[in-house]
Parts: sequence; structure tokens; C-alpha cells
Amino acid sequence: MTGWLAEVRNGFAELSPTVFPYRRFAFALALGILGGVIFHALRLPLPWMLGAMTVCTIAALARAPVAAPNVIRSPMSAIIGVMLGSGFSPDIVYQLPQWLVPLAGLVLFMMACGLSVVWYYRRVGGYDWVTSFFSGMPGGLVEMVIYGEERGGDARVIALVHSARILLVVLTLPFIIQFSQGIRLDRPVGGVSMFDAPLTSELWLVVCCFAGAFLGHVLRLPAKTLLGCMIASAAVHVSGLSDFKPPYEIVNAAQLVLGVAIGCRFAGTAGRVVWRVLALSVGSTAILLFWMTLFAVTFSHLSGFSTVTLILAYSPGGLTEMALIAVTLQAEVAFVAAFHIIRVFLTMIAAPLTFRWLGAGAGPRP
Repeated sequence: MTGWLAEVRNGFAELSPTVFPYRRFAFALALGILGGVIFHALRLPLPWMLGAMTVCTIAALARAPVAAPNVIRSPMSAIIGVMLGSGFSPDIVYQLPQWLVPLAGLVLFMMACGLSVVWYYRRVGGYDWVTSFFSGMPGGLVEMVIYGEERGGDARVIALVHSARILLVVLTLPFIIQFSQGIRLDRPVGGVSMFDAPLTSELWLVVCCFAGAFLGHVLRLPAKTLLGCMIASAAVHVSGLSDFKPPYEIVNAAQLVLGVAIGCRFAGTAGRVVWRVLALSVGSTAILLFWMTLFAVTFSHLSGFSTVTLILAYSPGGLTEMALIAVTLQAEVAFVAAFHIIRVFLTMIAAPLTFRWLGAGAGPRP
């Protein structure tokens, strides 16, 4: 409890004018809104997130004065987590046995991705063994950076590789789905308008955000704010206490800020390093999308789940982004979110064990 309160105090301390880059964040936010408006006008998929992400990425690579500190992500992640939890229902318990076959596919998919992408970064990228291994693992950015740095890898490269992976997958996959399947992804994400929603919806949103943030801290979950709030919201919906959904204006605002945060990840990094990582990530993303498509199509026939649902569940993008696409498609949000959580947990457990089994001496530094 004390640790959680200390973390809250530290969060408020980071918002002080002497620490928080208000001007650069305001400029990034303005660029994000501009990108969202452009994407919305062009009817492009997930306009408020992808538009903000695209414009802010370009600005960061052009060395524009943009910034989005990590402290802003937690409140937005809480809102998205509550929205994802609202996709759960009391019927989900009866659906769990149907997940076994696609779950087996997920494990095989992770093995294929890990082997091929680690080889790619080792042989094509020329990185040392440790950096290549943790860059190629299909897990969470923070966990892979920590594991890789502890074992002597280049934390900067690992962080950039995973950031670039998420960026490229999120930028390409919605367009592939929208144009190949003929499905519109520019619809509002979330419930009804905040002006039409009952007051209880906002109250449940606030309760789930605070309860989920505390739960994520106590359980020490990865992406603790997002997962904690998703669990709290899912508990409310599965138990039948409420079927509320966050108003779409609030969800769109959260998407906008998260898009800005992702785009600003490359700010302040040497352009030569960023461009090399991005160039290599184009190849690794192509490998990942190939395996994703192959396994999604194969296990769609074996399990009865739609190919699009399995593409989102197997996608090597981020949990938040893929679940948002699932919500827009009115696909099985609980299924997609659960599979991404399972992927992250399995990678967290398997990556260090596999690295130890293969041995740190699997290859000298070039």
C-alpha cells in the first residue's frame, strides 16, 4: 500500500513544471490532433491513434521539439484497459475450452517467430547474440529490455527494435485488414456519447480505473495499469454488476495521447541509429506478418475462429492497439486481449530460460 502511494506521489512530482516538458508535449499533442483530423477526414483506420502516431513519428525523426513522458501513459492506459474489460461477458467461461486449439497455434507461432527473427537480427542485422536474442523475442518491450540489459545486450537497440516492431505492425495491419477484407476501421471506438451515457457509466469508469491501478500494482502485473484496469472492468462485466462501456469521446482522447506517446518514442535518439533500426525492422516485420498470416489461416480451419480474429490474436503488435482494432471490428475482444496477455507472459517465462539453455556463448560479438 505504501509503495503504491509513493508511486502516485512520484507521478504527481513528474508533472511539476520543472520536470515535465509542457511546451514540447503541447506541441506534440497539437501535431497528434492534426494527424487525427487528417486521418479522420480521409476515413483511414483508427484515425485518432494512427494519425497522431504517424505525424509525431515524422516529427520525432525530423528532430522537432516533441516529447511525451511516460507519466502520461498510465491514465490513458487505464481508460483503454477499462474499455477492453467491457468486452468480457458472463458467457466467456463457457467459451474457454474452444480456445485450446488456437492456443496451441499461438505457442507454435511464437516459436517460429522467435527462431526466425533472432536469426535475422544476428545474421542480417549483425548484432551480438544477446541483443539479437532479446530483440527477436515476441514479448513486451520493457521486459525484453530489462532481460537483455541484465545479460549484457544493447538496451537502446532492443528498445528501438521493439518500438519499431509495434509501430510498423500497428501502421500496416489495420490497412491490410481494411482493404483486404473491405471492413471499415474508422468507426468510433467505445460506447455511446458522453452526453448520452448515464452517469453510472462515468462512475463505473472511475471506480474501475482506481481499483484496477491499485490491483495492477499489488499483483505486480506487466503493463500493470492496463491489465489491472482490464481485470477490474472484466470482473464487473462477467459478474453482471454492469454492462457499461466508456464513452467514445474519452476513448478517442486516450487513443490520441497513446498515439502521440508511441510516435515520440524516437525523439532524442541519433537519426543514424533510428533509421538503421527502422530499415531492419521492415524485414523483421515482414517475417512476423508472414508467420501471423500462415498460422491464422491454418488454425482458422482447425478451430472455427475467423481468420481476422486469429490475425488480431496472433499479431506481433501491442495488446492495446490490436484490442482496439478488435473493438472496432466488433470481434471477440476478450479472446484477442487474452491471447496477447498469454503471449507476453509466456515470453517473460520462456525467454530467460531459453537463453540460459542455449547459453550466453551461442555467438561472439561481431
